[in-house]
Amino acid sequence: MLHAAEGIETYEDAGTLAEHVFRQIQLAIVRGEMAPGSKISEPELARTYGISRGPLREAIHRLEGQKLLVRIPHVGARVVSLSHAELIELYEIRESLEGMACRQAAERMTQEEIDDLRRVLDLHEQDAAFQAGVGYYQQEGDFDFHYRIIQGSGNRTLAKLLCDELYQLVRMYRLQFSAVPNRPHQAFAEHHRILDAIAERDGELAELLMRRHIGASKRNIERHYKETLTTSSKTRGDS
Repeated sequence: MLHAAEGIETYEDAGTLAEHVFRQIQLAIVRGEMAPGSKISEPELARTYGISRGPLREAIHRLEGQKLLVRIPHVGARVVSLSHAELIELYEIRESLEGMACRQAAERMTQEEIDDLRRVLDLHEQDAAFQAGVGYYQQEGDFDFHYRIIQGSGNRTLAKLLCDELYQLVRMYRLQFSAVPNRPHQAFAEHHRILDAIAERDGELAELLMRRHIGASKRNIERHYKETLTTSSKTRGDS
């Protein structure tokens, strides 16, 4: 795998290079290593990854498609930074659509898929950060409980929206708020109850539990914003 200093010659073609750079920048944004709202400097990124501007621009275009970068007229590309209202709207969309996906998963997932998802939860429980109570397992794709349920719904339109167009944006904020005190273990227990409902083929209950699960995350975000506003207000009052 290419490290930033190794340069373009490591790759056989520009397509492979663009894919690598895309994944590297995507991960940096999702993890918060590139701060929300920060301006994207193409010359700086080109130097960091040792690449030409063509593959870099292709990667940037794809990141815009994933809603991780936004292009502002006369300013350029910046890392996305959702307002409180926009973030709550995103979670309202998740609550509705993932609830639907969960109901359909209860109807359509095979027993083998359900058993495999239980093994995924076992893996989550063994994660060091989870056992320490400081975060929830945040690997993507097939190691992601939510991703697997959406795929298990068999609904291609839902999968395109939630596992493609909005997936990395949602991951960015899930990761940001995953370390809220007590939330990791609560979320894990909720995941088990959701999976039990799916295994029992109770679509109505599965949908209800998923909506409650995402609703709890939404309330955590709202509390965080209120606490941030209160702290900022007190700081201004003391100055």
